Amino acid sequence: AATENIPLKQKIFNDLEHACPSHCILATNTSSIGLEVVGANIKSQDRLIGAHFFSPAHIMRLLEIVRSNETSLQVIVDLLGLAKSLQKVPVVVKSSPGFAVNRVFFPYGMGAHFLADLGIDPYRIDSIIKGFGMPMGPFRMADLGGLQTGTLVNKIWFQAYPDRVYASPLMPLLYNDNRLGESAGKGYYNYQGKRKEKPAPELKNYLEQSRKLAGLSSSDKVTNITDQEIVEMIFFPVINEACRVLEEKVVINSSDLDIASVLGMAFPAYRGGIVFWADHIGADYVYSKLLKWESIHGNFYKPSNALEMCATRKIQL
Repeated sequence: AATENIPLKQKIFNDLEHACPSHCILATNTSSIGLEVVGANIKSQDRLIGAHFFSPAHIMRLLEIVRSNETSLQVIVDLLGLAKSLQKVPVVVKSSPGFAVNRVFFPYGMGAHFLADLGIDPYRIDSIIKGFGMPMGPFRMADLGGLQTGTLVNKIWFQAYPDRVYASPLMPLLYNDNRLGESAGKGYYNYQGKRKEKPAPELKNYLEQSRKLAGLSSSDKVTNITDQEIVEMIFFPVINEACRVLEEKVVINSSDLDIASVLGMAFPAYRGGIVFWADHIGADYVYSKLLKWESIHGNFYKPSNALEMCATRKIQL
């Protein structure tokens, strides 16, 4: 598969348009690049669609079907049929950077990196997030996906949502030192044998460099944070982005995000999905926490207008 490389994907689809018959569907498995960017150089916008499978594709049941304003209804119907034949659960979403699932969850990894830069042990973070119900923590997940992909995708987030990203130096430091994740045998963890991860003692050096580059002094370090606060500081920005996705009608229903979060990101099913969980906690509680953290840590935690409205009116997302 082609990496999240915009010029490469544009060339591929330009070549495909010339090589394929006019009835052929042009589908991309991009995880984050908008259809209008992938297909910028083609004329057949009506048959361009996103078919975003989630890794590992033979296990994850979600198929995110991405439509643009130009995608024909017949092409969408055809992709729904394909999903059924593959025994996948389809969710139709509107094209935007990151689509629905990856866009909602882009703050997940950033929140974890922010806490690591504040002095929280990444392995503690991973352990707590596993205890919350995720199959693995954000740093282990970054290793699984590969730091090359993570670095490319982060660039997309930085360009698309510059008002609310956290750009930790940690991943670039590891990437530049060829610590590319599980496939390379080392990343945030070290790997021996078949997918067996072990904490990397040398990660401490990268963390110290990252904190210095991030401009965080020793007085910024946090040591007395509770497990619940770690969960909230990682997942509440995710809820915040989910509010924006719903407000922009990237998905039709909040239940689409619940299904997608469970089947695409392995959010714990017993919590009902990211929006259901947020409604259970209460928008006013999430909003108050984000407002507090924004005053301390800045725009990464700034509550969205949509969340503020739900909190003020005391309504569900």
